[in-house]
Amino acid sequence: MDVNGFSYRYSKSESEEMKELRDKYVPREKTNLEKIREIDQAVTRDAGILVYTIGIVSALILGLGMCMTMVWQSLFIPGIFIGLIGIVGVAITYPLYRSKVGKLRRANSEKVRQLSAEANG
Repeated sequence: MDVNGFSYRYSKSESEEMKELRDKYVPREKTNLEKIREIDQAVTRDAGILVYTIGIVSALILGLGMCMTMVWQSLFIPGIFIGLIGIVGVAITYPLYRSKVGKLRRANSEKVRQLSAEANG
């Protein structure tokens, strides 16, 4: 670079760092691979949010049922039933996750196919 008669040269590491910093500020179009990765992350994220919510609520219900059976002796029988509801809720989280991910992948499959076909030329 020549400014006012001075010439600047950067080392290889400085040049690479400058390129990385410049790339942060210069907008660029995403590649098809990046778009496909974003779709995949969105699918697993959306399914995960649903399942984590159900799992946490179910675990709290299970804990309430356990508390009712062990601490409040007068609520032993209702505590068993509430605990069973929590156990069922916790048990269905993984199958529910697999099902939700499958549905979302089927819904986005055409878009992923198009992007991968464009990438392969």
